[in-house]
Amino acid sequence: MNLPIYMDHHATTPVDPRVLEAMLPFFTERFGNAASRNHSFGWDAEGAVEKARQDIAGAIGAEAREIIFTSGATESDNLALKGIADANAGKGDHIVTSKIEHKAILDSAQRLESAGLKVTYVPVDSEGLVDPDDVRRALTDRTILISIMYANNEIGTIQPIREIGALAHERGILFHIDAVQAIGRIPVDVNDDHVDLMSVTAHKIYGPKGIGALYVRQRRPRVRLTPMIDGGGHERGFRSGTLPVPLIVGFARAMVLAMQQMTEESARVAVLRDRLKDIILTRLDEVYLNGSATKRLSNNLNLSFAYVEGESLLMGMKEVALSSGSACTSASVEPSYVLQAVGLGEELSHSSVRFGLGRFNTAEEVEYVGNKVVETVSRLRAISPLHELKKGTAQARPGI
Repeated sequence: MNLPIYMDHHATTPVDPRVLEAMLPFFTERFGNAASRNHSFGWDAEGAVEKARQDIAGAIGAEAREIIFTSGATESDNLALKGIADANAGKGDHIVTSKIEHKAILDSAQRLESAGLKVTYVPVDSEGLVDPDDVRRALTDRTILISIMYANNEIGTIQPIREIGALAHERGILFHIDAVQAIGRIPVDVNDDHVDLMSVTAHKIYGPKGIGALYVRQRRPRVRLTPMIDGGGHERGFRSGTLPVPLIVGFARAMVLAMQQMTEESARVAVLRDRLKDIILTRLDEVYLNGSATKRLSNNLNLSFAYVEGESLLMGMKEVALSSGSACTSASVEPSYVLQAVGLGEELSHSSVRFGLGRFNTAEEVEYVGNKVVETVSRLRAISPLHELKKGTAQARPGI
């Protein structure tokens, strides 16, 4: 076993060696511009891009022409919300989303609000689940888009996307999902799920950073949106710019591998995740699971450790890469808005840690991390005045 151990796969993943192998020729021998239509280098690059487009589309039940390459999911989210809002300005001015969306959605929604649009942020329950009835109640005759993430990047909760999508189509409203965390981990089909637009990215599925895509439905209904980047008319006019052929090839290879291995990999990672949870919960008290116990991604474990600061826990385990439930800003460290939305108090929000397991984690690493967490939490609680006060109060009760 090598240190450090990486368990932050919701943030990013390492490039799979098989993905890198597929990409390498397109940096050197096959370096053509996919828009060069006058020679074999350009034809070769264009062919590789179209093959990649077909592979990615096939993985989600789409058509190749419905895949628009972007720089990543943040751009895809921006293009979906802002592009739909502009293209449908004559039809309506209202968007529905949830309180626990990725910042790329929430910040885009706030930008649209500043431009005069109305946005409804539906709540979630204590497990982080959106109630489709809340979405239904939020709709008006001016609603043009519903945007809900498939699976949450912090607590791993999987939303009832198919039910919300059916509701959207029933009302003739476009439906966008951020499927960044879901792709490669659970089955996603744009037709079965009634999806009109979907954001995905490569670096969450063992592909390269800097490449993503937006699925844009082209029939029943044909989705129209205004591009945000002009110049050259690439990607059918939706997103201009020279295509990064090596990254696109890597994206497609990563997607194909993810689909081939999804069932087996998800089951294996779930076993590791549950073992990690068991080590921690059987040896420590006052540890709380955040998110749904059942409707969650197989690789996600988000725990709150009472009487321990999450940042202190991470600092005490520098040989393990994890994420805390706090977001550092320029002036302060604030608790996660996702954890606050599920009703977690500030104290427990600050004490939360996200474990994101992945393809290359091993049983040996899980044992090491579990034991390290127990050891570090026990040490931090031993020097915590609040924990000492709690212990003293508990010991005093029998004599009262």
